[in-house]
Amino acid sequence: MATLAVCGDIMSHMPVTNDAWDEGQGSYDYSPIFAQAAPYLQAADYAVANLETTLSEAGPYSGYPAFKSPAALAGDLAEAGFDLLLTANNHCLDRGWDGLVSTLDALDGAGLAHVGTYRSAEERAENTIHVADVGGISVAFLGYTYGTNGIPVPQGRDYAVSLFNTDYMTTLSTPDTDKLEADLAAARALDTDLIAVMIHWGVEYQTTQNSYQEELADLLISNGADLVLGGHSHVPQPIEQRTVTGWDGSERTGFVCYSLGNFISSQVDPLTDTTAVLTVELTKDNAAGKASVTGWDYVPMLMVRRDGTERVFTLTDASSIPAGADSALAARLEEAAANCREILGEPRTGG
Repeated sequence: MATLAVCGDIMSHMPVTNDAWDEGQGSYDYSPIFAQAAPYLQAADYAVANLETTLSEAGPYSGYPAFKSPAALAGDLAEAGFDLLLTANNHCLDRGWDGLVSTLDALDGAGLAHVGTYRSAEERAENTIHVADVGGISVAFLGYTYGTNGIPVPQGRDYAVSLFNTDYMTTLSTPDTDKLEADLAAARALDTDLIAVMIHWGVEYQTTQNSYQEELADLLISNGADLVLGGHSHVPQPIEQRTVTGWDGSERTGFVCYSLGNFISSQVDPLTDTTAVLTVELTKDNAAGKASVTGWDYVPMLMVRRDGTERVFTLTDASSIPAGADSALAARLEEAAANCREILGEPRTGG
C-alpha cells in the first residue's frame, strides 16, 4: 500500500507573511506556522497541495487581491514534506507573466514539482502531465483552473495556464471537453497505475459541491481520472466516490475530494480556518496489474490566531486536545474536528 497526502489552498495573506518574518534571522520562515502538519506529510509517500500565491525573491510583498509572497515559502513547503504543487488557480497571474515565471523558478529552486502553469510551449508539452512514483505506484498528475480572476493570459503565451473552461474570462461555466478528453487520453497512453487531476473549481465559501463540480468530476473519471483533488472554496467540501461509465464502456469508480479549504491563510469567514491533512490509501494488485483507492483518512486541523504573541498563526492539529490547552482553544479544536467529520464525511479504510 502507498499513501498520498493531500492539503488545501496555501495562501499567504499579509498577516501570514508578516508572521513568517524572523527578525533574529533577518529572513522569512514559514515552517513554524505549519509545523504540526509536517509529520503527516512526511509520513506519506507523496504530498500535494494548491499554491495560491505568486512567489518572488524581492518585495514588496502583498496579499489579497494580488498575492506576492516570499520565495522562502517554497523551501519551507518542501522541508515540511510537500512534493508537488498545483500552480493553476485564479491567483496565478496576480503579478502577471513575471510573477508566474518567478513562482516556478522558486519552486524549481526548492526541488518542488509543479503542474498547471508553464514558462514555455516546450515546458507545457513536456509537463502537462507530471508522472510521480508514489510508494511504488505510478501516478500521472494533471492540473487545471477555472479562470484567472479576469486577468487575461499573456498575449502569445496561451500555453502559460492550464484552463478547463473555454470562457475563463466570464462568469459562465463551459468546460473545454475536447481539451480535457485529449489530455486524459494522453495520460492513459502513459500507462501509469493511476491518474490524478488537481483542479481549482466550485464556489467560494460553500461547504457543499454544486452540480457543475459533480458533472465535471464525472467527465474526468469517465475519461480515466482515478482521483479528482479539488480546491478554491476556502472551506472544506465533501469527499466521495463516484461511479460512471468510462470511455471504453466499462464501469469506473473515481475518488473525489471537492475541497479541503485553506491549508494556511488569515481569512476570518466561517470555516476558512478549518481544514484537514487527507491521506489517501493506494493499493496495487500486482497479479491483476491494477491499482485503486482503497481507503482514506484525515487529520482535522485549525488555523489558530493568537494576537499579541510571538507567533500569531499556528496550523493546529485538532485530532486531540493538547495538554495545557485552555478551555476556549479546546472548544475550538473540538468544533473543528466535528465540522470536518460533518463536511468531509467519515474516513474509510480497508478497501
